[in-house]
Amino acid sequence: MTSGPRGLAWALAALLASGCATAGAPPAADRPAAPGAEKNPYPSTYRPLPSGTTLIRGATVLTGTGTQLDGADVLIQDGRIAAVEEGLAAPEGAEVIDAAGRWVTPGLIDVHSHLGVYPSPSISATSDGNEATSPVASRVWAEHSVWPQDPGFPRALAGGVTALHALPGSANLIGGRGVTLKNVPSRTVQGMKFPGAPYTLKMACGENPKRVYGRRNQAPSTRMGNVAGYRQAFLDAAEYKRNRDRAERGGESGGRGGGGRAGGREGGRDLGMETLVGVLDGEILVQMHCYRAEEMAVILDMAREMGFGVTAFHHAVEAYKIADLLAKEDVCGAMWADWWGFKLEAFDGVRENIALVDAAGGCAIVHSDSERGIQRLNQEAAKAMAAGNRAGLYVTRAEAIRWVTANPAKAIGIAGETGTLEPGKAADVVIWSGDPFSVYAHADRVYVDGAPVYDRTDAALQPVTDFELGILPAGEEE
Repeated sequence: MTSGPRGLAWALAALLASGCATAGAPPAADRPAAPGAEKNPYPSTYRPLPSGTTLIRGATVLTGTGTQLDGADVLIQDGRIAAVEEGLAAPEGAEVIDAAGRWVTPGLIDVHSHLGVYPSPSISATSDGNEATSPVASRVWAEHSVWPQDPGFPRALAGGVTALHALPGSANLIGGRGVTLKNVPSRTVQGMKFPGAPYTLKMACGENPKRVYGRRNQAPSTRMGNVAGYRQAFLDAAEYKRNRDRAERGGESGGRGGGGRAGGREGGRDLGMETLVGVLDGEILVQMHCYRAEEMAVILDMAREMGFGVTAFHHAVEAYKIADLLAKEDVCGAMWADWWGFKLEAFDGVRENIALVDAAGGCAIVHSDSERGIQRLNQEAAKAMAAGNRAGLYVTRAEAIRWVTANPAKAIGIAGETGTLEPGKAADVVIWSGDPFSVYAHADRVYVDGAPVYDRTDAALQPVTDFELGILPAGEEE
């Protein structure tokens, strides 16, 4: 068996990134706890790979802001977008890329992925996405299941995906925290964590939780049981928060420690409650798996009652029925281009769903929920754009690219850093061989923070995870 140069390049890049992150740092046991460590005990150790100055010249540029620029230049300096306009002069020492006939976009972002928690190979030993042992599992964090060696990461990178949001599954009413990752080589999940990205909370309504627990003769077994479960969990969290705040003021904790039915411990920390209180405090963004329109409306009412907001509904097959409500409430809809009918709550889907949410002024997102779909997010966006245009909604490419760049960045709280090609933003950039809404287009080169991490013409920048090293293609012998 042989590893080959591509695998070595990936492994060495991971080592370099990790080394940059830890050089000169004392052992973890010797470091004092950072202020607020209880809220972020697993901080990002990501450090950008080395980058230079790059001028991408003469491309068709979709900025992610709703603008298309023809024959424009993109200047990358110090890992950031320095300028996007026509006729830029190349700084001394810059790499100049002739992109005439090619297209440039922000790096794609998948707001709903299970890479790392449901990795390939997909077998029971690697299935780590659902802690389906209780309906409320707010105590668990997806990052503690993420396997950085999942071969899906480099596959997604070859499709232009520079960041992704890895979530627990949807067996639970409250499934645990999600994590936003840079799609870069790393030996640890901390080395992939997007610096400064807020934590998220995965919740699920509808068929999944009531089916999983109803079969066990547990609650919930109905949709009304689902809503009662959310309400009780957040009532318990509100009590935990009151006790915490009272203790911080020097008062008595009293009560039942805020745990109640959600499993609190008198006088001590409760991991699940800490996450739910983070939602109530506005620090953790709620990402809600929900298909049907009337259920989404109920969830919005429930969230208002409990004192928190919903950032995005995921899957949202019937979002088109309440597109105006989602726009009014500023709640994103993360949707498939055309998945429907695989269960009853997915039956009433329409291909125009994404375009209709967009047309109503809402935050429309194309997501994958698939280790294969994430490799072709641009094509999924193209299908949704085409469906909207057939219906007379006249979606432009400049508008549709936001569904896989700016809007997902908004939904996971990283829009200030990435998702658009604007000066000062991170240089997460894709150079496409042609129109990215064509099935014939390929990602020619991909940059993360200005560093080239994938190149279709350079085998050393076509990464392979360590897990794949030594695996020979079918038919080859040692």
